[in-house]
Amino acid sequence: MQEFPNNQPPAPVISIHQAITVAFDYPVIFTCDLFAPDNPVLANTIDRHDENRRHRVLAVVDGGVAAASPDLPARISAYADSYPDCLDLVAEPLVVPGGETMKNDYRKLMEVVDMMLEFRLCRHSFVIVVGGGAVLDSVGFSAGIVHRGLRTVRVPTTVLAQNDAGIGIKNAMNLHGGKNTVGVFSPPFAVLNDFSLLRTLDDRDWIAGVAEAFKVALIRDAAFFFELCQLAPQLRRRDEHAMKRLILRCVELHLEHLRTSGDPFELGSMRPLDFGHWAAHYLESMTGYTLRHGEAVAIGLALDCLYAQRRGWLAKGETDAVLEALAACGLPLWHPALTRRLGDGRLEVLQGIEAFREHLGGRLTVTFPEGLGSSREVHCLDEQDVEWAAERLEAEFRPVKEAKGQ
Repeated sequence: MQEFPNNQPPAPVISIHQAITVAFDYPVIFTCDLFAPDNPVLANTIDRHDENRRHRVLAVVDGGVAAASPDLPARISAYADSYPDCLDLVAEPLVVPGGETMKNDYRKLMEVVDMMLEFRLCRHSFVIVVGGGAVLDSVGFSAGIVHRGLRTVRVPTTVLAQNDAGIGIKNAMNLHGGKNTVGVFSPPFAVLNDFSLLRTLDDRDWIAGVAEAFKVALIRDAAFFFELCQLAPQLRRRDEHAMKRLILRCVELHLEHLRTSGDPFELGSMRPLDFGHWAAHYLESMTGYTLRHGEAVAIGLALDCLYAQRRGWLAKGETDAVLEALAACGLPLWHPALTRRLGDGRLEVLQGIEAFREHLGGRLTVTFPEGLGSSREVHCLDEQDVEWAAERLEAEFRPVKEAKGQ
C-alpha cells in the first residue's frame, strides 16, 4: 500500500492550454510629397479607423534627413496645422542622430522614451518616424516599450528602408557590440513610402538598398532577378522609374513572406529573408558600422552565392550573373574586413556564424540559393568553403590600389 506524507495524496496536475490568435493589419502606401498640405494621405491614414477625433502626434526625424532637407521639420508642422481637426502635434518635430549612431546609443533611445512620457502619449497617440532603417528601428523600439506599444507610422527615407527595413514588424537597437540584440516585434500602424524623399540620398545610400532586392529575388523570384540584371545600369544612374519598380516588387515579396510564412514573430529558426546576413551583420560590426547595411548585404550575398556554387547548389554561370549584376549596380563585393584573420589564422568573419546562431535562438539555420529563385536551408557551414569564397571575392573585386598596398 502506497503511503503519502500527512496521509494526503499528491495534488493532481492541472494544465489549461491557451491558444490566442491575433490579427494584425497595416497598409503600405506609396505616394509623393507626403507633407504637402494638399496631400491628405498622412491625415487620412492616421484617421483610417474613422475615430473622428484630434489625434495626438509626436514626429521624430532622422538627423541625416533633416540635414539634407532643412525645411522638413517646418513642413511637418505646417502639415499638421493644415489638418487641425485630425492632427495635434504635441511638440516641434524631434530631430535625432541618423544612422547607426542612434541605434547604438541607449541613452538617446531613452531620451525619446522620456519625451513620449513627458507629453503623456498613450496607446491611442501616434509617433511618426521619418528616417532610414536604423532610425525606424530604434525609435520604433522606443515606441514599442512605452505603454507596451504606441501607434507608429513609419515614413522610410532610404531605398533600403522603403523596400525592406521599414515595412516589417521588427524594431531593435544594437547593444553589447551585436546587431539587433535588443528589440520587440511591434507591427506599425502604417507605412508611408514617399518616393520624393529618395532624391535627397547620396549615391552611396541610393544604391545600397538595392542589395535587399537581389536578396529576395535570388531565393523567391527568378524573373525579378533577371529584371534586376537588366535594370542595373539604370539603377546606378539614379533612374527613378527603375527604382520605383524595384521597391514596389521588393515590398510585395517581403510582405507576402510575412503574411504567408506562418512565423511572423520568428519563433522558429528559419530566416529565409536573412539570406546573406550572417556575414553582413558581422561585417557591419567589424567595421564599426562604417560599412552600410546594404553594402554589407551585397558582400554577404556574393560570399554565400560563391559558397552555394562550391557546394553544387548554384551553377557557375548563375553565380557569375549574380556577381556581375551586383557590380553593375555599383555595389561593393569586397571589403578588407572580409579577409581579416584572428591570431590562430581563422577568418574573423567566421565568428558571425556563432553570432547568427545566437540570433536565431540556438539552432543554426542559414538560407542559401538552390538555383535562381529558390532556396535551401542548411544547419552547418564548411569553413574551408567559406574561405574559398572569400578568397575568390578578394581576387576578383579587391580594388587595384588596395592590392598594391597603396
